[in-house]
Parts: sequence; structure tokens; C-alpha cells
Amino acid sequence: MAVTAVIQHHVADYKVWRKAYDGFGDVQKAGGVTRQSVYRAADDPNKVLIMHSFATPADAEKFLAGAELRDAMQQAGVQGQPRVEIYQDA
Repeated sequence: MAVTAVIQHHVADYKVWRKAYDGFGDVQKAGGVTRQSVYRAADDPNKVLIMHSFATPADAEKFLAGAELRDAMQQAGVQGQPRVEIYQDA
């Protein structure tokens, strides 16, 4: 059963964040991300919604709790605490 992590946060500068996000692809893959998509809010281009798919909830939780991801988000200009939710296919 597939699992989707939905992450929403605000960034200081989308272009800076996107460059960092795109450069983090190998880490995502090694962390169990099997599919990804990125969206921007229509009314605020620095408000970002990310969807990552994983094989199991444990894979998602481990990746999302990792220090490497936390550090990368900070360096990419993520502002405030991200909203993170994990969903399973129904």
C-alpha cells in the first residue's frame, strides 16, 4: 500500500528553494521517495506544497525525521514550522 507525505511550508525565495530542492534528489531517492510533485499557491508563489510517495509509513517517517532533510530545508530558506501529514492509499 502506497504512502503519501504532504508537506506545506513558506519559503523566503522560491527560486533559491527550488534549486536546493532539485539538488536534493539523490538524498530523496536514497531516503525512499518513489515519486514527487511540487505545487505553488496561486496567491503566494513562496507558499509551497510538496507530495512525496513512499512504500511504507515507516519509510516516510524516517525520511521526514532525518537531520539531513531538516538541515537542507533550513539552508533552502524554509520559514517557520512545515505542516506535514502522512496518508495511506484507501
